[in-house]
Amino acid sequence: MFSKIKVLLFENRTLRQTVMKNAFWLNFGEIIGRLIRAIIIIYAARVLGSAGYGVFSYALSLAAFFAILSDIGVSGILTREVAKKPDLKTQYLSTIFFIKIGLLILSIILIIFIAPIFTKIEVLPLLPIIAFLLIFDSLRDFGIAFIRALEKMEKEAVIRIFTNVAIVVFGFIAILISPTSRSLTIGYTLGSGLSLVAIIWILREQVGKIFSYFKRELIYPILCSAWPFALLGLSAGIMINTDMIMLGWFRSTEELGFYAAAYRPVQLFWIIPAILASSLFPIFSRLANKDNEKFRSIFEKAIITVLLIGLPLVAGGLILSDNIIKIIYGNEYLPSIPVFQILLLTIIFVYPGALIGNAIFAYDKQKSLIGYSLLGTLGNVFLNFLLIPYWGIVGAAYSTISTQIIINGFSWWKMKKINNFTILRHLKKIITTTLLMALFVWGLKEWGVSLFINLPLSILFYFSLLYLLKEPLIMEAKEMLLKLK
Repeated sequence: MFSKIKVLLFENRTLRQTVMKNAFWLNFGEIIGRLIRAIIIIYAARVLGSAGYGVFSYALSLAAFFAILSDIGVSGILTREVAKKPDLKTQYLSTIFFIKIGLLILSIILIIFIAPIFTKIEVLPLLPIIAFLLIFDSLRDFGIAFIRALEKMEKEAVIRIFTNVAIVVFGFIAILISPTSRSLTIGYTLGSGLSLVAIIWILREQVGKIFSYFKRELIYPILCSAWPFALLGLSAGIMINTDMIMLGWFRSTEELGFYAAAYRPVQLFWIIPAILASSLFPIFSRLANKDNEKFRSIFEKAIITVLLIGLPLVAGGLILSDNIIKIIYGNEYLPSIPVFQILLLTIIFVYPGALIGNAIFAYDKQKSLIGYSLLGTLGNVFLNFLLIPYWGIVGAAYSTISTQIIINGFSWWKMKKINNFTILRHLKKIITTTLLMALFVWGLKEWGVSLFINLPLSILFYFSLLYLLKEPLIMEAKEMLLKLK
């Protein structure tokens, strides 16, 4: 039994087993890591109050926004090209590393000299700290992109868990020393820096070669492949972070704190499809234009899987939203509830969208999305200008879901033209079961059942119904588990 588990989780044997192994480790590392980080986030929200937490969240949004500029898609190119051409992995790693350093220098200059121009939040003292956080996060994620290309997601899981443990430890120490947003940002940055040291140690053999295998002739094809992906990444990043930045222009730090409190749990839910997309991306890259039938089969199952998880998350989250916000943050954050409910609806579009974006990138067709992504980004900015002054944080949430519908809807249509997949006819059992589960959740809530009892009972009810209805994905999972015995 132990040997079978070892093969399943630590070796790459078959395509299905490799996908399952990669997805397991990415989910394990990311979810456990995020749950660990949630400890310091929730504690900080309660200790700093909505205003202090709003400043801290604004600082993180700035770092995340400029992290996109420091990458412009080259990490994705590294993963794709190393997966396709493993014999050239060191050359790609070295060349893209030097491109990355140049982009980082440019991004740091923008943080120090440009960021103060478009913010009204008192974040100026935090900008040097944010610059260091950008360096640590960006280089760590670059190393993770290389690990992902090698399909060694178990190492990525270790790094992500270690990163979040370090952030929590240094974050708690920082708050105990001084319960301010500046102190917490310093602690957060120190934890990120320690995680960069860890990934350098894991990749120490490759790091030793990184200065010797630079290939100037690779720069042009890398940048040509990266720029469309860079625009797409910039569009996605703007949509994710622009709400916080623009709220900082128009509204108070308290409202920033409320919006951040609603956004954090939803952001945690967004990780699920991103993880599956990342675990499948090397496989997508190998199959695209070589075995389109196999690509379509894997892609359809992946979309159905994320919707199997996402639809009940939306239904249950909408019903239990008030309980969730109260338990996590306390009564001070009750204004976050309507924002949380609106942002939950983005799951319906983000979940398939994450997989579709990676699939289009695997086919090297990302240029076709640029116009609509930019249109969606500009639409998000326009809607924020229109809605935030009047509706505040609720307006920002409506702006986000509107643009998600536009961009992910077009991506869906474009992917069907590339490889004509079918999803809706496979969702009948999942939709039926989600509706029945929603009634079950609502009934337990009306009877006064605690959230901590309601959640596990509802999850059990949902998956039991899927099993009774013989949902194909559940049957496949059962078959794989039986093989381990």
